[in-house]
Formats: sequence, C-alpha cells, structure tokens
Amino acid sequence: MSESHQLPSVYLETTIPSYLAARESQELRTRGKQQATREWWDHRRSDFTLYVSEFVLIECQAGDSEVAQKRMDILHGIPLLEGIIPANDIARNLVARLSLPDKAAIDAAHIAICVVNGIDFLLTWNFTHIANAALRPMIEGVCDAFGYACPVICSPEELMGY
Repeated sequence: MSESHQLPSVYLETTIPSYLAARESQELRTRGKQQATREWWDHRRSDFTLYVSEFVLIECQAGDSEVAQKRMDILHGIPLLEGIIPANDIARNLVARLSLPDKAAIDAAHIAICVVNGIDFLLTWNFTHIANAALRPMIEGVCDAFGYACPVICSPEELMGY
C-alpha cells in the first residue's frame, strides 16, 4: 500500500482506540500504555495514513455505551479496509497454525486484513495473540506461504521513533 511518496500505513487494532477512550487507569502498567497511546496519537499519527476494519468497529461498539461512543468518535473518518477474500484463508490458517482459541479468531482477522491490504504497521497492545514474539515466526510463515509480506506488528511506544 505504501509507496515512497505516500505516508506509511498503520492499521489501528482495537486496543488503540480502547486505550484512548478509557478512563485513566489506577493500575500503573495500564496507565503507562494509555499515556504512550495518547502520546503517539497526539504527536505521531499525522505521520501515517491510518486504517481500521469492520472488526475494529464491531469490537469498539461493544461494552459500556458511553465509552463505546468515545471509541467510535476517535475512529470517525478513518478509512475502512475491506476484508478481501484471501484474508479469510489467511485468518483460518493463522488460527490453525498458532493454535488460537475460537475467541481469538478476530485477532487473526486483524493480521490477515493488514497482510492482504499491504499495510506497513499493525499497531496494537495485544501481546497475547498479535504482537507476540514467540508467534512472530509462525505469523511470518503463514504470510510467506500465501505470498504476502507481514506488516511490522508493534505497540505505540515502538512506533514513536519511526
């Protein structure tokens, strides 16, 4: 998706608008993630072309209606990536290869949508099923098997210095 004259592309996985919209946490680690996310959002997001998918919208609409509305307001105007047919095959392959539980199928879909749309960065705080160093070689292997490049999967902290 990116060419030399275009801004790098970033897919915002659901944890990003969730941390932006949440009330400040009393838990130190969570509060640090919230602050890092706000800092990236305020100072770096304009250096990238942002995207989301229908899966992000679905997840952001869940839960407390007031916070869900804040998440949706944050996402307003961000282009929606299409769930291209090959993404379904890649997502199914990721679920099988990574031995993901059924509840993590959307995590595989986030990755697959980035892959087929040629997104440069997948921004997330999900270290369980997405930004997991132990799973990274398997994720890259599935991408390679389908003939696609894997996006850089990282947190807002990691993308601050790009």
